[in-house]
Amino acid sequence: MLAYMDAARAEVFAEQGFGGAHFEVSVSFVSEAEIRDYNRTYRGVDRVTDVLSFPQYDHIADIHETAARSAAIPVILGDIVICTDRAVQQAAEYGHSIQREITYLYVHSLLHLFGYDHEDDVDKKLMRRAEEQVMRAIGLGEETLL
Repeated sequence: MLAYMDAARAEVFAEQGFGGAHFEVSVSFVSEAEIRDYNRTYRGVDRVTDVLSFPQYDHIADIHETAARSAAIPVILGDIVICTDRAVQQAAEYGHSIQREITYLYVHSLLHLFGYDHEDDVDKKLMRRAEEQVMRAIGLGEETLL
């Protein structure tokens, strides 16, 4: 799974124009109770979710500016919190591997860290297209149900 996540990271960074930059992203795997607590505390939503993203920057331009100023120091992009229980449930529901589901959730969150969102239909289409492109590039596209 880590090989797919590493490939996904490289693909997302390259697509965002950061192929050679040094970044840090915190990734945590938590239970349903833990992610519900995070969701309630930080988003005001008292329910379990599959993944949460906590971006360090509001705009991709800010990431470019910080990366340009600190080429030798890793840029901290933010935090990703994945609910493993929910990932297992969703993998079974969608008929693919846990590995594919966790990698998809990771890609989804990485894109959030770079400013993608899905609050309206236009943004949702852009984000889904970016997710699908990355997943296909690393060999885990829709047609690859492991």
